[in-house]
Amino acid sequence: MEKEGIIFDLDGVIVDTAKYHYLAWKKLANELGFEFTQEQNELFKGVSRKCCLEILLDIGNIDASQSQFDQWMIEKNEDYLSYIEKMDASEILPDVPRVLRYFNERNVPMALGSASKNAKPILEKVGLLSYFDSIVDGNNVTKAKPDPEVFLIASKNLGVVANKCVVFEDAVAGIQAANLADMTSIGIGDPKTLREANYNFTDFTEISNEFLDSLIQ
Repeated sequence: MEKEGIIFDLDGVIVDTAKYHYLAWKKLANELGFEFTQEQNELFKGVSRKCCLEILLDIGNIDASQSQFDQWMIEKNEDYLSYIEKMDASEILPDVPRVLRYFNERNVPMALGSASKNAKPILEKVGLLSYFDSIVDGNNVTKAKPDPEVFLIASKNLGVVANKCVVFEDAVAGIQAANLADMTSIGIGDPKTLREANYNFTDFTEISNEFLDSLIQ
């Protein structure tokens, strides 16, 4: 029997760093003289930093030279890093450690597949890095989700064929990427938003060990 592999997204699945991205973007917007709301921040889910800044400048109706644009990208990231510097295990989302332990105890290989360029330091801060056999993040990929590149690299690193992989995701683009890779997609979050997923749960507290058993049978 071919072995299974599990791939987790990071933001909104294992930890909630979205709030720190929001605070950093909001700070930049305020410096540029306009407001940036939580609702507008929804447009940024699963989107690269460059695309986020393009959307932000569009919201504020601001033109930028290439050098200004690059400088603002650096500024935003430095602000974001100053927030995540203070992260600890209290930031892990409910029941994530139980699910990681479940797969770990059964020797099911696990990878992280995230657009974040800071995935490794974040996992180190919250004490979960040792669970993962492979980390594939924004430093290893050229194409953003919904392109399946990040998940396909992760499955290759795990030595597991794509259709034997299960992906936990909280963003529409991530679910689409998992589906395009022919992987089992599990949406964590609002089931209406993530309706393209094979399975939906609001969070990991809703996922029973029996369900996890069914994934690796």
